[in-house]
Amino acid sequence: QVQLVESGGGLVQAGGSLRLSCAASGRTFSTMGWFRQAPGKEREFAAAIRGSGGSTYYADSVKGRFTISRDIAKKTVYLQMNSLKPEDTANYYCAAQSIVRSGVRSRDDYNYWGQGTQVTVSS
Repeated sequence: QVQLVESGGGLVQAGGSLRLSCAASGRTFSTMGWFRQAPGKEREFAAAIRGSGGSTYYADSVKGRFTISRDIAKKTVYLQMNSLKPEDTANYYCAAQSIVRSGVRSRDDYNYWGQGTQVTVSS
């Protein structure tokens, strides 16, 4: 049974930092990503990491502020979020590809999803 469990969300002031974690159970995934969804908006890509070498991909809106990383032994992916802005407020979802796909930025590229963790950035 595959499960993705996110943690680390919370309330932070603008300019602050948070670190999200996503622990996978059941198997190891080559490609994992983070998406986010703000109220009334579509779920959007934030970051992804691929392979043991850790190729990383970022949305333009988070590039330079967010860092995705992984601990393969722990089957855990992290999202370090720095210089947070009120517009980063959203529910953050972890996602995993069960089969290798060329893309990493679309929701359709992923087969498994976590339940989400809320991040709220106050101004």
